[in-house]
Amino acid sequence: MKIIRTLIIAAVLGAGFTSCSEDDLNPTSIFDNTTEPVQNEFDQWIWKNYTEPYNIELKYRFDDKESDMNYNVIPADYNKSIALAKLVKYLWMEVYEKLAGKEFLCTYCPKIFHFVGSPEYEKSGGSMVLGTAEGGLKITLFNVNALNVSSLDPEILNEWYFKTMHHEFSHILHQTKNYSTEFNNITAGKYYGAGWVNIDDATARLDGFVTAYASSAVDEDFVETIANYIVKSDAEWQQILNDAVGPDGDTSGRDAILQKLEMVTEYLANSWGLDIQAIHEEVQERQTHIDELDLVTLD
Repeated sequence: MKIIRTLIIAAVLGAGFTSCSEDDLNPTSIFDNTTEPVQNEFDQWIWKNYTEPYNIELKYRFDDKESDMNYNVIPADYNKSIALAKLVKYLWMEVYEKLAGKEFLCTYCPKIFHFVGSPEYEKSGGSMVLGTAEGGLKITLFNVNALNVSSLDPEILNEWYFKTMHHEFSHILHQTKNYSTEFNNITAGKYYGAGWVNIDDATARLDGFVTAYASSAVDEDFVETIANYIVKSDAEWQQILNDAVGPDGDTSGRDAILQKLEMVTEYLANSWGLDIQAIHEEVQERQTHIDELDLVTLD
């Protein structure tokens, strides 16, 4: 790994300028993966707020076993990890607990949240990975170090983190209880596959997709519809619908998006007892209070 190679080079250079006896060396290796790190205040907060009540492990320390070795990424900043952990609890976990119950959250929520400091980029096409979900067990959020704690913008928070959270969680739900294949027929033949990176959101909306990424595959379309409706304000959602009307007045794109919203609404209600409108309203209300949160103090 690049980070290890850099540290080794630094150590060799340092040896050329100073000397020390073996007695001066710290016997604890920084690459020791066999010993549990000393629990700090944040670890104790995680136990109290994530692990004990919900059986969720939050990993913010860099662990190469948790990362894709095909990418160079950096660790998440300690203080920004604290802030994001509090935001995730307030804007995501508490929403589902309030509207679906603690048992639902404990049963279906991923057991590991993994924070990574930098973005991850696809080698083919160069698209940025905002988050990943692995078998319903782990959600990874990237670009934690870009979190601006002093100026919290809901639109940016949603784009980087919370749309991803709802997107990946919706994958877990439909992989557990699949949706009707009728959804596949709404915009059949219009999916771009890997070519979605070559179009923009405005173009995709004319074809009946809420985002360009939604046009990559049916499953992505399904969860993007859910995630965008939840996190977008009413004005932002209306803008998506407006964008989906062609310059000639063609409403087929808008009609397709509304049909998809109706189907995901029915799916969440019938399969999970979830009211997507209630989730949307709860998220919107909580977003108006994020500036009131203490994202620093651990209590």
